[in-house]
Amino acid sequence: MDTFGWDLAVPNEIVAGSAPFVVGLLITAMLIVAVWWGMRVRAREPGPPRPEDQPHLPAGGAVHEISEMREPDEMPHNGRVLTPHELHGNVSSRRAKDQKRSTWGRNSSGGFGSGGLGHH
Repeated sequence: MDTFGWDLAVPNEIVAGSAPFVVGLLITAMLIVAVWWGMRVRAREPGPPRPEDQPHLPAGGAVHEISEMREPDEMPHNGRVLTPHELHGNVSSRRAKDQKRSTWGRNSSGGFGSGGLGHH
């Protein structure tokens, strides 16, 4: 005996239809707040560096890479065995007399697992 002639299902349909709209409004509001917050944070950051703040070449010009063959210095022969932690900082190298790069032989397999043909 509904006095207004409406079924009880009508309020449920209104709620079900308006729920996505309300969720959409909430998401839109959150995105607007996030953009506003990001603009405030960015405004507090320093600006980009000026051209005079950028690094410059040294007076002698650009530094070029030098490639050379190195060989280890000879270990001292005092009869004592060095442990790895003693050896770590004491190893030094010097420029090798022979600066020619070594190349693999024709029948050499290269490193382990490198896919080389190996020795026949």
